[in-house]
Amino acid sequence: MAPFRVGAIPFAGYSFLFLAEDLGLLQPGGIRLQELRSNTDVLRALALGRLEAAALTLDEVLTGLHDGLPLKVVAVLDVSAGADAVMARAGLSRPEMARGKRVAVEGSAVGALMLSAFLESAGLRPDDVRLVTTPLPETAAALRSGAADLAVTAEPWVSQLEAAGAVRLFDSQEAPGRIVDVLAVRTDMLATRPDAIRGLVEAHFGALARFQSDPRSVVEQLAAHLQVDAQDVPAAFRGLELPNRAANQALLAPGGRVAEGLPELAALLHRNGLIASPVDASALIDVRWLRGGA
Repeated sequence: MAPFRVGAIPFAGYSFLFLAEDLGLLQPGGIRLQELRSNTDVLRALALGRLEAAALTLDEVLTGLHDGLPLKVVAVLDVSAGADAVMARAGLSRPEMARGKRVAVEGSAVGALMLSAFLESAGLRPDDVRLVTTPLPETAAALRSGAADLAVTAEPWVSQLEAAGAVRLFDSQEAPGRIVDVLAVRTDMLATRPDAIRGLVEAHFGALARFQSDPRSVVEQLAAHLQVDAQDVPAAFRGLELPNRAANQALLAPGGRVAEGLPELAALLHRNGLIASPVDASALIDVRWLRGGA
């Protein structure tokens, strides 16, 4: 049987998939993890049939759905509560000072949502800033090198930039519920590869449980996947909620925080011009995998 290919960028909330592989929790030969450069690349690979599943932000899943990509959300990997931020070079100490400045931001829905929320809070319009399209892992470097004056970025780069003197002007605490990372699966895989989906979800929760019970035992593996020093691993998870299985069930159940916020998130994408028409996300969530499988 062909391998079940799963794509993700090097990001803390996604790293338990790779940690699960290191710990031997993935089905040998059944699931193949692929590290990609940006979430835009991940979505493209899904659309081209080069991946069966992926770690993505929820808004990117909605964007894919709008573009005709059939996806189901089977688990929440993390919820951003300060981990995503707009950082500025020293001297730009107030949000309104962003007017006329260059902003490094990934060409993705999450980058656009964070930038939109920041500009709204600062009383600025989109044409008040100049965009420098940059993959998320390179946004901090763009700010440090002077290629940009501000960066829409995330941990661990937020903490690294703060340590180097950059200023946090805005973060996801001020936009609650907008940035949620999920495990998404192509809809056609639900019937044809249930064992792989079940195994992937179980492996994620197994690696997460190991991290939450004994983080020091896996710090080296996480550092390698996140491309940071071992001492910087705790900072990579700063501002992230990491829901276990029970918390997932609460978030994705009818009336749960993520399920309840889906219609508003879809409407927000439409209002901000990130999707051309409204999408119906009422059937996007599939919680049976949280209960052990189909």
